[in-house]
Amino acid sequence: MQTSIDLVRRHPARYRVLTGDRPTGPLHLGHYFGTLQNRVRLQQLGVELFVVVADYQVLTDRDLADRPAGHAEELVLDYLAAGVDPDRATIFTHSAVPALNQLLLPFLSLVSVAELGRNPTVKDEIAHSRQGSVSGLMFTYPVHQAADILFCKANLVPVGQDQLPHLETTRTVARRFNDRYATAVFPEPEALLSEAPLLLGTDGTKMSKSRGNAIPLGATEDRTARLIRGATTDADRRITYDPVGRPEVSSLVLLAALCQGREPAAVAEEIGSGGAAALKRHVTEAVNEHLRPLRARRAELAKDRAHLRDVLRAGNERANALADATLSEVRHAMGMG
Repeated sequence: MQTSIDLVRRHPARYRVLTGDRPTGPLHLGHYFGTLQNRVRLQQLGVELFVVVADYQVLTDRDLADRPAGHAEELVLDYLAAGVDPDRATIFTHSAVPALNQLLLPFLSLVSVAELGRNPTVKDEIAHSRQGSVSGLMFTYPVHQAADILFCKANLVPVGQDQLPHLETTRTVARRFNDRYATAVFPEPEALLSEAPLLLGTDGTKMSKSRGNAIPLGATEDRTARLIRGATTDADRRITYDPVGRPEVSSLVLLAALCQGREPAAVAEEIGSGGAAALKRHVTEAVNEHLRPLRARRAELAKDRAHLRDVLRAGNERANALADATLSEVRHAMGMG
């Protein structure tokens, strides 16, 4: 099932949202326009927001990143700089909430190996894995996400179209648990489909931390300019907005438009026959202008690393209290205590 943003606006108190990121590196412009802005909007509407720093999920397809605690702090830094309010949102880490992860065991008993193997998101993750083989943990990825969502009984999950299979797994787990144990412990969460546009990376493929083609939120203005100068375009000097026919050029046009709050076609028309060089100058100015306040907040917040750890500590305490209560309900329903 899907929920419209209009319904959320009318009844924000009905919704508890779970979202999050893996701490594999700094967040970038794709995250900012794809998820961060939406989280802030939901928070401002009055929706209860939970944000997981999914450090355990880093293990699903690669070795644990260096300095996982440092990466977690960097995510918190990006969240706060973008406007997530830790007084109104619960920001926590997987590894600090044992009861959440313990839910994985009963949840795995509710899905078949065949169902896990058919999950298209798992297939895509495996295809893009840089390893010759993947661990068994990869196949538990959708069920681990179900534990993330259900431990706090979130009933709304912002997702892209490609993530709907994961959410359907969560709905299946909730429904089967409630049916098997004749109880109503878990809601079946609904999807809030993201309308965020797809931004390509500097190499013309999907912007991704792991592909090294992203523009980090915390990059300096000079580094931002260098990254944009190196972006893939084409030989046609006339700049147009044609996402199908000219995806790389159009992604740059779209990025400028998002930063300036304009229509992409108008941006392309303004640049006209200036070619790739003029386009990249325009995009660089737009990005640096738009991110300047965020980067200033980020630099100020970075001076107090203890505050970032305090935010995580408080969020972990809140998440643990909820996870312990949910696990207790689960054990009672299963006749285990």
